[in-house]
Amino acid sequence: MTRLVQLAEVLKAELRFAEGREELQLTGVGSAKSAGASDLVFAEDADALKSALSSAALAVIVSAKIAPTENPGKALLITPQPKLLFAQAARLLQGKDETSGVHPTAVVAPDVVLGRRVSIGAHVVLEAGVKVGDDSRVDAGAVLGAGVSVGQECHIYPRVVVYPGVDIGDRVIVHAGAVLGGDGFGYVRDRESGEYTQFPQQGRLVIEDDVEIGANTTVDRGALEETRLERGVKVDNLVHIGHNVRVGKHVVIAAQTGISGSSAIGNYAIVGGQVGIGDHASVGEQVILGSGSGVLTHKKVKGPGVVFWGRPARPLKQYLKELATLAKLSRESSK
Repeated sequence: MTRLVQLAEVLKAELRFAEGREELQLTGVGSAKSAGASDLVFAEDADALKSALSSAALAVIVSAKIAPTENPGKALLITPQPKLLFAQAARLLQGKDETSGVHPTAVVAPDVVLGRRVSIGAHVVLEAGVKVGDDSRVDAGAVLGAGVSVGQECHIYPRVVVYPGVDIGDRVIVHAGAVLGGDGFGYVRDRESGEYTQFPQQGRLVIEDDVEIGANTTVDRGALEETRLERGVKVDNLVHIGHNVRVGKHVVIAAQTGISGSSAIGNYAIVGGQVGIGDHASVGEQVILGSGSGVLTHKKVKGPGVVFWGRPARPLKQYLKELATLAKLSRESSK
């Protein structure tokens, strides 16, 4: 629980129409339909504001542009980005799990280093040289291979497998079933026999601070160098990231996307669902790849801020023009 006035101060929001309510406690967040008397809601347009003000909520987050000028009967938190502030408030009100300690069924190597207030769940395996930072938790059945380093305030969900030598920064979240640091898909073919020999997969995987990795996602280690997910990257469920890939800061990658080895994605790019990126491809900063797009091997998709769609991916205007032309040709051929 957090006092209304305290939450406004922490989030740097302007508090209006709060007379008599400043010291009331907020316990959570909700929608206009589900909110209780101690909950917080938000509104980004006039219709949403109307619903929010008629709800049972204690306070409403809203922008100055649509905020009522007369007392609406609820406290208002004024901010330029209501949805963002709502998300931040939700994290603060959720609080932290204070449980800590090592479950008796966990297998912990003698030289493992655990920080303060660390929680190690049932049947977790921590191999030699593992380090887990303060306030982090590793849930049931997870396996951290030899030499893995996990930073502070991380959450490793059940049955995550982290191969040896992976470096995970602070405040990283890895959801259930993810596999980090496995061998990349790299082979050399014998031209005479047709047989394949694995190319060395001995590089590193580095996960920087504030990254979130979805359930059953796989991220391979580098072949001879490293795979790196830079700060703030958000990866959905069921994504595959190949060896030697570099994903820039605050990139968002949606489900069922596959990124082939030695590709690079620039800062702040957005990658839609079921996108395929060939090996040694390059996606520029702030580029948006629409769902189902395909980037060919060695292709450079340049930004900033350009929206691409289709297979192969091309600028959205060009893609839509081509679709219109094909539709026209189809109609003419059917006459």
